[in-house]
Amino acid sequence: MKLAGILPFARDILQKSVTTNGIAIDATAGNGHDTEFLAKLVGDNGTVYSFDIQDQAINATRDRLEITNLEKQVHLIQDGHEKLETYLSPTHHNNINGAIFNLGYLPGSDKSIVTTPSTTIEAIQQLSKHLKKGGIIVLVVYHGHEEGKVEKDMLLPFVESLPQTDFHVLEYRFINQKNTPPFIIAIEKK
Repeated sequence: MKLAGILPFARDILQKSVTTNGIAIDATAGNGHDTEFLAKLVGDNGTVYSFDIQDQAINATRDRLEITNLEKQVHLIQDGHEKLETYLSPTHHNNINGAIFNLGYLPGSDKSIVTTPSTTIEAIQQLSKHLKKGGIIVLVVYHGHEEGKVEKDMLLPFVESLPQTDFHVLEYRFINQKNTPPFIIAIEKK
């Protein structure tokens, strides 16, 4: 297939916005794959903030970073992504290159612990203030479960309402696949 799948497309977007020595956010650490990817992009002198509310996610991410020797540039934060500004260094205000959210639940864990529309939207609002020009927020929307449908239904009107004078908002999805496949929303600051 020549069209990029959802996760490769997300990473391609991040590679275009997250620079060496840059600042990046993994708003949903999960099993640590995106945190590791972002840490490689920012390099030894960059910074990644990685958020998750679950012990399991923080521990899995920490283990992954230790194996790959990338823990130095990552701040692991066991808290909700809606509290981003609480943890963001003042020197990183208005300097974030990119961020990623994998919405829904942590694979292989308690499926009742999910991202919620209110905290996701709050985190996006905070991030959008602190993005650099050309910075991008990538949302991977998993909506194949009831809470995911609710989050999608609240998230889409919010991102559609972002002023086009300030942001480009893209939706990337495969429209002929069964079983409610995930899709991407990307928000680029102008």
